[in-house]
Amino acid sequence: MKVTILAVGKIKEKYFTLAIEEYVKRLQKFAKVNIIELNDEKAPENLSLSQTATIKKLEGRRVLKNIGPDGFVFALEISGAKYTSEGFAELISAKKLSGYSHFYFIIGGSLGLSKEVLDRADLKISFSDMTFPHQLMRVILLEQIYRAHKICANEPYHK
Repeated sequence: MKVTILAVGKIKEKYFTLAIEEYVKRLQKFAKVNIIELNDEKAPENLSLSQTATIKKLEGRRVLKNIGPDGFVFALEISGAKYTSEGFAELISAKKLSGYSHFYFIIGGSLGLSKEVLDRADLKISFSDMTFPHQLMRVILLEQIYRAHKICANEPYHK
């Protein structure tokens, strides 16, 4: 199984990098993980709706260029479907049984994801009604993917 995380923005903080590396290492038993960091657009504080749409579109093009035709695409979106950890594990398992072996997870930049990216997604998922920085969301996402695999394998970790 392959997991590709497409993330707009770079990780600068060492503590996030260490956490990400730890979960990627743990996941090696279950999946090949590839994290692709995409450049974010510089955005001044007070953007017009038009400027916001332009920035999201530019970032979205970068995202879409990195999605192959072979996988199931999850867009992390605050208004997406919410799952328990068990439900997320069941979802991953069901998609694998349906023939998917490559999962793409998309984390947008500070302004969110473009309409084009959201339209391309097979499923929009949300981890909370709260907004998280993309650096922290990457750690949360990797931890939940790891947890899902542990649940599916009936291995201890999930409590």
